[in-house]
Amino acid sequence: MSADTLVLLACLAVALVLLFGLANMMRGGSANLSQRLMRLRVLLQFVAILVIMGVVWWRSA
Repeated sequence: MSADTLVLLACLAVALVLLFGLANMMRGGSANLSQRLMRLRVLLQFVAILVIMGVVWWRSA
């Protein structure tokens, strides 16, 4: 799997969880589910940043 694919997958995962969380909030769904999705989004953002930083470091070496 290439580095570009890893970055793309990480960013798409963040975007999908964000969209699911927003859709749940807008339709008046469970507040607990929205909270869990937003926490998952923050975790995925952290992972995405680590992946991006790793790719930048790897390419500069």
